[in-house]
Amino acid sequence: MIDIAENIRQIRGKVLAAAARGGRDGRTVQIIAVTKTRSPEEMLAAVEAGLTDLGENKVQELEEKYAAVTAGVTEMKTSVRWHMIGHLQRNKVKYTMDKVDLIHSVDSFRLAEEIDRRASLSSKKVDILLQVNPAGEESKFGLSASEAPALTGKILNELSNVCVRGLMTVVPDVADPEEVRPYFRTVSRLFDEIKTSLSHERLDMRYLSMGMTHDYEVAVEEGANLIRVGTGIFGPRSYEVE
Repeated sequence: MIDIAENIRQIRGKVLAAAARGGRDGRTVQIIAVTKTRSPEEMLAAVEAGLTDLGENKVQELEEKYAAVTAGVTEMKTSVRWHMIGHLQRNKVKYTMDKVDLIHSVDSFRLAEEIDRRASLSSKKVDILLQVNPAGEESKFGLSASEAPALTGKILNELSNVCVRGLMTVVPDVADPEEVRPYFRTVSRLFDEIKTSLSHERLDMRYLSMGMTHDYEVAVEEGANLIRVGTGIFGPRSYEVE
């Protein structure tokens, strides 16, 4: 039997320790519960245990679970923030506009342009993160580190309804998290570079989304303040080997 509340308690403890090793206050690190394949009941158990950030990988799953989770959260008299953390196709953007608080996975101007267009129809501003692929893995989406500053500037200069709030990365899945520390460090330095070199009313570099279940401690040591944890909270997914 998975004890979601106890898993979250242990993760919080590890985050506090990792942040302290990095010279930071771990209370500034937000844990996003990655809810891919998880039921509304599991998601609400995480909310009840104190997590108020939920991350979906697929728009279809977001749509399927949004109403039930929202109703449950309302009954609890609390609120949650929804994150789109998976690859977002341009033709699915319209389905996220009234549900998602932060889109983590913007990796092209064309996607940002579609988000901007959809946002303008409802007279709203949309917060995004740029997805960086520091290892250059062909199997993953994302910008190279050298492309990110230019895309940031282009989005700010040419669009009106998109606000850049930081960076996100997915690094190689390796057995030893120490092997991906250089990638986290690269993205952290890029985050600082953009933060100090660019200035715009729609630029607020507040979020560095790095680290998942197997490597979030290293990510926090390197500066992450958003971590995306799924199996560490809910246990193995049904299609994973336990």
